[in-house]
Amino acid sequence: MARKTGSHSEITGPRIRAVAERLFARHGYAAVSMRQIAAEVGVQAGALYLYTPDKQSLLADMMREHLEGLLAALADLPAPPDPAEALAQFARFHVDYHILRPDAVFIAYMELRNLEPAHFAQVEALRRRYEDALEAILQRGRDMGVFSLPDTKLATLALIAMLTGVTNWYREGGRLGRAEVLGIYADMALKAVGAGPKR
Repeated sequence: MARKTGSHSEITGPRIRAVAERLFARHGYAAVSMRQIAAEVGVQAGALYLYTPDKQSLLADMMREHLEGLLAALADLPAPPDPAEALAQFARFHVDYHILRPDAVFIAYMELRNLEPAHFAQVEALRRRYEDALEAILQRGRDMGVFSLPDTKLATLALIAMLTGVTNWYREGGRLGRAEVLGIYADMALKAVGAGPKR
């Protein structure tokens, strides 16, 4: 199958992912066809298969890329020795990273049910790595007597759900600016584990 004239993998591949992300987030993975994606991209439907084996692989690749980018950005942060500082930093980071990527976040959480088992296992492994990074902060804080919480795993899941929820309502130009939102969520995370505000 010939590549469409003027189409290049470094251009069309990212374009396909961007269009698919928007359509999956708006209509749901199951409701979107490869033909619809191709029409939005401006290529023949068959041309999509030069860049992805199928729609399932496209979804899985998008989820992996989102989580791999998240983990790489987290790894670039300094590691504060104080657990309260580390948790506040994690909260600000999580909200800031996700607030800019609402479609990717929606897909990463809501479309897990549509992943085939092999893809699901890969994506879940990445999610666990991220959750483990937060749980390590909580465990250290509890061990040092800085945090008061009965179960670090449960607290990890609750905090991530709270922090991720900002993507459901935040809009640029709203009543609160992004910096204010980051600070408020950092304070709420600290209070949730029994520590005082530390911005």
